[in-house]
Amino acid sequence: MFLYSLVATMGLNGPGTTLLFVLLTILFIKWFHKPKQPWKSRLPPGPSALPILGNLFQVDRRATKKSLMKLGEQYGPVFTIWLGSCPAVVLCGHEAVTEALIERGHDFGGRYVLPVFKTLSNDYGIASSNGERWKQIRRFTLSTLKNFGMGRKSIEQRNQEEAQFLVTAIRNKKDTPFSPNLFLRFAVSNIICSLVFGDRFDYEDKRFLTLIEMISENMRVLSGPWIQMYNNFPTIMDFLPGPHKKLFQNVADLLNFIKQMIQSHKESLQKDFPRDYIDSFLIKMEEEEHKHDSEFIHMNLLWAIMDLFFAGTETTSTTLQWAIQILAKYPQVQEKIHGEIDEVVGSCRRPTVEDRAKMPYTDAVIHEVQRYIDLAPMGLPHAVTKDVEFRGYLIPEGTCVLPLLSSVLKGTSQWETPDKFNPNHFLDENGDFKQSKSFMPFSAGKRICLGESLARMELFLFLTTLLQNFVFKPVIDRKEIDISPVISGLADVPNDYEFYFISR
Repeated sequence: MFLYSLVATMGLNGPGTTLLFVLLTILFIKWFHKPKQPWKSRLPPGPSALPILGNLFQVDRRATKKSLMKLGEQYGPVFTIWLGSCPAVVLCGHEAVTEALIERGHDFGGRYVLPVFKTLSNDYGIASSNGERWKQIRRFTLSTLKNFGMGRKSIEQRNQEEAQFLVTAIRNKKDTPFSPNLFLRFAVSNIICSLVFGDRFDYEDKRFLTLIEMISENMRVLSGPWIQMYNNFPTIMDFLPGPHKKLFQNVADLLNFIKQMIQSHKESLQKDFPRDYIDSFLIKMEEEEHKHDSEFIHMNLLWAIMDLFFAGTETTSTTLQWAIQILAKYPQVQEKIHGEIDEVVGSCRRPTVEDRAKMPYTDAVIHEVQRYIDLAPMGLPHAVTKDVEFRGYLIPEGTCVLPLLSSVLKGTSQWETPDKFNPNHFLDENGDFKQSKSFMPFSAGKRICLGESLARMELFLFLTTLLQNFVFKPVIDRKEIDISPVISGLADVPNDYEFYFISR
């Protein structure tokens, strides 16, 4: 009766409930007959877990980070939860996260591939790979993106040009209120598209619109409770309908688009004149085609592009969405940035990266936006690369490790007002910008986001260009703007509001 009641609470009726009941029963029988693992007693402490279900009832699927933060208060900075029948060691607080990811980065530098990503990418590409594959593809990707301008003046100019396209698109709305989210995704995505595909897309391109909408939908699904259920019970969820099926279909459609782009590049490839990331990878594939163990194969190209396209589109554009909402809610902050822009940049030229050093308040606001919104509360899961002794516990090789970035970005010992938006967190007593070792929105250590420098440039140039040209004014009363996430999972997804963009 317990199992049948459980599946009924998941919102399934009729045949769906019966099927899930049967599958859970089979899994329970298998669990009780499997050999016990001697290392379990050396794992960090944590809440008691049920067979098969793990800590399903102690972790709120709609507010995972809050549940983990609360468990950290009870069990300490290193504790264990069970994702179904798999243990996950949670690192909570600045000291524990720093010790693991930075001081012992090699031991904690593996990637634990969640079942949903295993189903999707099968460990190909950058984000979900490990070992020699990850090292080679990441090293090649960083080198190639730098060759095509990442971190250099040329990519800064692309950002400046794209920011002007964004301004023009907003001006064409002629002071009518609208949600800027789609335009922000177009603009940010075009930067990574120029590096990977060698070109940008027009904002009126219907194919581009479809791709961007699919990426946005995927982020929402990945951050929702159904995917958390999938990661706990993949065998069961594969048999059931739900949003995860839409995710898989969207990814299949995105892969088809990428395959078409790769084929087009193959047909026009000139080995002596690579145009972009795809050309460079294709050339590397041909150079290593006779190596039986080469990692430069079609599937790694396909998924490296998917990783870059997804991360390069969604994370920065979502941060900009949050920034506009926060600045509309706090007009006094917006006014101070306007004053700094007027003083340093003026209205006759485009903002540059060099301006950032002369604009400490603007820089502080951007950093505080990233800290406050806590976009990726847990980042992507890590794994230990060998059996690891850590703070008196034994973590077996391959065990999932969840570095709770929220506990660093919102830690009470590191920040004066951790739960409030406060740019003074990044300003000293003289009003100069100050760094913080607890600023980890891009994670830390060996698995830190490879696009960090590009994202930082995009955030500064896009936001300052928008504020150079517009005042953000909400349609509703600014006090009613809710700057807490509407969905919190893999990412914290903001509410969707309309704004007036009033020309300055």
